Amino acid sequence: MAKSKFTVLDLIDLDFKEHNSLNLISIGDRKGLSREIVNSELNRPGLALSGFFDSFAYQRIQIFGCGEYAYLEKLIREEKLESIQQLFSYSIPCCIFTHTLTPNSDFMATAEKARCPILQTDLSTAEFSARLIRILSNIFSPRKGIHGVLMEVYGLGVLIVGESGVGKSEAALELIKHGHRLVADDMVDIQCINGNLLLGAGANKIIGHHMEIRGLGIINITHLFGIGSVRDQKQVQLVIQLEEEKPDKTYDRLGIERKYMELLGVSVPKIEIAVKPGRNVPVIVETAAMNERLRRMGYDAAKEFNQNIMKWQEMSYSDQFVFFGEDII
Repeated sequence: MAKSKFTVLDLIDLDFKEHNSLNLISIGDRKGLSREIVNSELNRPGLALSGFFDSFAYQRIQIFGCGEYAYLEKLIREEKLESIQQLFSYSIPCCIFTHTLTPNSDFMATAEKARCPILQTDLSTAEFSARLIRILSNIFSPRKGIHGVLMEVYGLGVLIVGESGVGKSEAALELIKHGHRLVADDMVDIQCINGNLLLGAGANKIIGHHMEIRGLGIINITHLFGIGSVRDQKQVQLVIQLEEEKPDKTYDRLGIERKYMELLGVSVPKIEIAVKPGRNVPVIVETAAMNERLRRMGYDAAKEFNQNIMKWQEMSYSDQFVFFGEDII
């Protein structure tokens, strides 16, 4: 689950590589590094430096690029420090200078007095802002834990859910033997990215690729089937609900009316599969994944079947009309 508090120190300690790295260092007083960051939005404080503080987004991280830095230097040369002092009268999470820019000692002294952290990065303003927004959006995105198994089946993220003991892990194990990949077993951590994309991963990174099989115990999928049998995260694109077959329940036999599961405000296609002796659930899951991929490519077998039935009925009715017409003549 998401952390209840994310601080400036947490931001500095983020260990991202290559195109995700923030390259952040602290160049000011470290007493304020425990300040909390409360949202994923950023602010460029150009208007605030000019003395306009109406609707000042002080709760956001303040980004100082080349423009803000040049104006800041102008204020200090002209000894107009009122707006700088007023800037730090707000509880700002931190100020970040891009392009390896280093603020004047007067600015640093005012920030230290207010215990506001001052950070620095060698990245450009545009590149740093894009990376930071992407990272913070991920950190502050809504999350939910789901009991189930998340698999990648034919490139599709399939979340298998159902009551305990219904056979979720056993079905997933057979899918792994067929060459598909495990993302998480037992507890799946799902987060909503950008309000419309569900990303699933193991709730516990240390034991994420282990699986519990009743009667067998805990097994390590990576060691048994190789590194190619697992992946760290995957978009949730289809939900398979396994349940013991209920004699009084009518199961969908055509697939024309689609069912959905609501997860963090996003509707995901859901298929209910009745489990009974002799039924090959893994093959049904594979077929469901392939069928869902076809639907996403614009082909719907159920709708095509229904249209063919309608055409057949129309042709039969037309043939009967012609026959009776000839008989009357």
